[in-house]
Amino acid sequence: MIEILEYRGHIRNWKQLCEELKADLLPLENRDEREKQIIAKAYEKWGHDMADHIYGMFAFALDDNGKIFCMRDQFGTKPFYYYQTENKLLFGTTIKKIMEQDGFVKEVNTDMLQIYMSLTYVAGEDTFFKGVKKLMPGHWLEYENGRLTVERYWTPTFNPDNSKTVDEWADEIHSTIQKVFPEVKEEGETAESFLSGGVDSSYVLAMSDVEVTDSCGYDDERFDESGLAKQTADILGRENNRCLITPEEYFNIVPYVMYNMEQPLGDASAIAFAIACKATAEHTKICYSGEGADEFFGGYNMYRNAERYGDNLKNFYVGNTNIMKEDEKQKILKSYNPDVLPINLVKYIYDETEGLDPLTKMSDVDIQIWLEGDIYLNVDKMSTAAGLEIRMPLTDMRVFDIAARMPSEYKVNAETNKVAFRTAAAKVLPDEIAFRKKLGFIVPIRIWLADERYNSDVRAKFSSEMAEKFFNINEINEIFNDYINGNSDNWRKVWTIYTFLVWYEEYFIKR
Repeated sequence: MIEILEYRGHIRNWKQLCEELKADLLPLENRDEREKQIIAKAYEKWGHDMADHIYGMFAFALDDNGKIFCMRDQFGTKPFYYYQTENKLLFGTTIKKIMEQDGFVKEVNTDMLQIYMSLTYVAGEDTFFKGVKKLMPGHWLEYENGRLTVERYWTPTFNPDNSKTVDEWADEIHSTIQKVFPEVKEEGETAESFLSGGVDSSYVLAMSDVEVTDSCGYDDERFDESGLAKQTADILGRENNRCLITPEEYFNIVPYVMYNMEQPLGDASAIAFAIACKATAEHTKICYSGEGADEFFGGYNMYRNAERYGDNLKNFYVGNTNIMKEDEKQKILKSYNPDVLPINLVKYIYDETEGLDPLTKMSDVDIQIWLEGDIYLNVDKMSTAAGLEIRMPLTDMRVFDIAARMPSEYKVNAETNKVAFRTAAAKVLPDEIAFRKKLGFIVPIRIWLADERYNSDVRAKFSSEMAEKFFNINEINEIFNDYINGNSDNWRKVWTIYTFLVWYEEYFIKR
């Protein structure tokens, strides 16, 4: 007897799976129950290989006659955690659920602070709670008779095919996304779509039937993309909602974000995203978003330096962010372990990509580390907290399969990034949108953080007893004061220290 103990996700190819699994009696009107039954029947038929047959997002745990089996999708779009005691396994899609169970002992994992101070997010299988581990993307777990087994079932594999032109790659991208989209939403469901000024969200919108879009904006025009989003919505004949984010709202919501994130996240855009999720949830329960394309198809501007970095990448490139070097961390941290280095988290990726070009190596690091640790975590945690379900049409194994076969020259060239992807998007978007320079999800925090009207809590926490547990107070205040006095590059360091302290206060002081 298979019992589903925990499930979160959205299975796209459920109709095909119902036919393959001969699951005619599934209650089609209840998606969650239907997908739980699909998971159970897929496990019965395919066992450890079941993920090879499922398209979508998922993390689950099931009981197979006393044996616990857990699995997380290939990209880690949904989180899953576990904690082993002397005689049982605690698990869940949230850390809070594990904390509520008998046998859990709450302790902070100080080693993780060294990783966090460089990456601004929690990378790898360890977490900030000692003993709590992430089931990593593309992994399954079995627990039986006190024995824990964790195995990897999927590894990103890249095999460049040089036989196609950029237009042929664009055709394949477009036809594949056309195939994926009917599966993203079912009859009877209505959705909206997040829209920025970029090509990813614009392409998702153009391929969808949603009538309403949602954007963030600021009073400061230097950081405000909402005007570009409104132009795109108008061109495509869709309505646009603009959520104006004020600095007061931004700073006030930080504790809410860190608590619901469950681990600290120093990505400043996460706060804006949380505000956007709360605003959007007021008028819809499902929203599309364009995550995945940058990592798959070469979207980040730094990828254009890949050839220049060459083989030296394996000595320093640990993902999308790397804000503090080891010598600086040694100065500011009360406890420093020289064996805990961010580069150690990605050595296996460089081993797997040996012989491939530098861009592919950078992309693979971000797919396996950055997407799971920052982007997908943020999307899942903030949408869930707001009561919103986010679906990401571009994060799909069929879309990744194209990227895995595409030569790097069709991802990044001297003029632009996401070359083939933009060419595909241009089939349904004007060129000025499809080939618009990447702006990113920018936030005026670089300016707000230096403003005495908003940074009083930052200043207070930097000199608190709580901060003294982890940091050399004089050193972190020197970084803060240097920033206030004009070194704007220090804002990320200040923000990363601050978000850790807010998180620590939420979990170890208030609760």
